[in-house]
Amino acid sequence: MSTSSNPATDEASNSGARSQPTSNQASSPVIVFLGTSLTAGYGLPESQAFPALIQARIDSSNLDYRVINAGVSGDTSAGGLRRLDWLLRLPVAALVLELGANDMLRGQSIDELRSNLATILERTSAAYPDARFLIAGMRAAPNLGRDYVAEFDAIYPALASEYEAAFVPFVLQDVAARRHLNQADGIHPTAEGHALIAERIWPKLEAILR
Repeated sequence: MSTSSNPATDEASNSGARSQPTSNQASSPVIVFLGTSLTAGYGLPESQAFPALIQARIDSSNLDYRVINAGVSGDTSAGGLRRLDWLLRLPVAALVLELGANDMLRGQSIDELRSNLATILERTSAAYPDARFLIAGMRAAPNLGRDYVAEFDAIYPALASEYEAAFVPFVLQDVAARRHLNQADGIHPTAEGHALIAERIWPKLEAILR
């Protein structure tokens, strides 16, 4: 897949960002997908990850946006925050935020997760006041305890409300724990799983882009 010659994109590549531009998109406003291995498309060609599938939807809808896949396997909310300054060098029109799963799997602080996600949204809004947000929610594993699960799960709808973001309550809805939709590790979606994620995200994203 071709890469952009935009200098800002080249710089952003140092933080794990990848783009799916068409030939006429070099100067198009950017939709940044900031996330974990789910966004990165772990175990699959980049073209099968849901951000690339969203780019195809954008192109077929004749919308002038370029997707930047800034998913990094194993990344936490703190890692996403550290990478943000690189990404804000791009002309960000929208941010799709998919972070927190690795914080949860490591049992990290709920307060720190909430703070990191809020700071990402605040900094993006400060740099681009007209930028729109979509929050891709996650759910905590039940074995982490009732209190942790309740506090973790509440973060995403609260942030979506506070920052007037489009909201997907659970990015892995109808994909998680379904063997045929996940790779051998039982965690990372197959190409078919990514297609379902794209179908869940696209209507929400399209609404804020239009």
